[in-house]
Amino acid sequence: MREDRRALRTALAAAAFWLAVLPGAAATGAPAEPAQGDCAGENAIRFRGLAARLENDLIANTDRDYTNGISITAISHDIPRTIDPQCLPAPVRLQARLIGRFDPGFWRDGDEATRSQNVVLRFGQSMYTPGDPTRADLIAGDRPYAGLLYAGLSWNRRRLDRATNVETLDTREVTLGVIGPASLAREAQDLVHGLRGFDRFLGWRHQLHNEPALQLSRERKYRQFRGAGAHIPGFSSDAIRSFGLRLGNIETSASYGIEGRIGWNLPNDFGSYPIRPGAENRAPSAPRPAGGQPPPWRARAGAHLFAMIEGKAVARDFSLDGNLFRNSHRVHRRPIVGQAAVGLSLHGPVAGLKMKLDLMRVWRTREFDEQRTGHAFGSVNLSVEF
Repeated sequence: MREDRRALRTALAAAAFWLAVLPGAAATGAPAEPAQGDCAGENAIRFRGLAARLENDLIANTDRDYTNGISITAISHDIPRTIDPQCLPAPVRLQARLIGRFDPGFWRDGDEATRSQNVVLRFGQSMYTPGDPTRADLIAGDRPYAGLLYAGLSWNRRRLDRATNVETLDTREVTLGVIGPASLAREAQDLVHGLRGFDRFLGWRHQLHNEPALQLSRERKYRQFRGAGAHIPGFSSDAIRSFGLRLGNIETSASYGIEGRIGWNLPNDFGSYPIRPGAENRAPSAPRPAGGQPPPWRARAGAHLFAMIEGKAVARDFSLDGNLFRNSHRVHRRPIVGQAAVGLSLHGPVAGLKMKLDLMRVWRTREFDEQRTGHAFGSVNLSVEF
């Protein structure tokens, strides 16, 4: 009970801070108010698609470390530059103001033909366990039991630099959630293990304490401009580079990576990726070249292989460093972590909808000194656009 009261006081203090900052935040460069001032037509926020992702280490025949993650994502249609801010849902409007105050360069000017933007909403849960499910005592030499339940809201802006023929995707995300028993990670794992006849982990009473979770993220991906259609026709390949910064008690880190793709009718987006706050950058439509008109939307069947490699410098990871606001079980986090992945992506029209299936195998190097080997898990993502 004392733990819950402490978490509640922390959450109220954080909420009071944001309520004090956001109403006065200047939305410099944010979507400008149009003359008509109504929320119909282009000013209406509509969603174009949904995505569901499941990650689990069963594919690697293990049940430890990052053992399960799920996320549900909603992606909006492109948002006009001249949209009335009052037509945006309150959380989206407040985030635009926050970006305008602390990162005004995100809204830097450019002609309408060379940029597009949208918003992404995401809800998810992640869980972490040590390797021995039979021990009910605290396993000091292994990763803490930990869970995270979160919601994320991100703005994506896609731009084309005509001089270099390079387009970029900039993402700014705010993630809010809860760490600890309130994340329901124990209940979720017990439910799944019970349904599948697996042994339950006995040490969940040693999991991290309840604590509000906050993370601010920025990420940029860039690639050569390949046209304004939904796909790159025919057989082709490309490379997508990325770097990201994350700040908060979920994770504080900096990362750099590259992804290569090769296949038929590559989707005109910015690649695939495992679950992580700040990386759900579902791209808006491609900007059109000078004097061009956007082509009609058309779903084409296609398939491609992809591989990625990423390096990350980590200053904090809640699943390793434990609670921020009180003492808890923790291990010795390694400051540099490497990650690699390979996968297959299939997409095409199904019953008038655009469907996409991503299958991925991910490997990570050791994340803490007590960890004997690296870790691997599988990722499955199914998305639909309508």
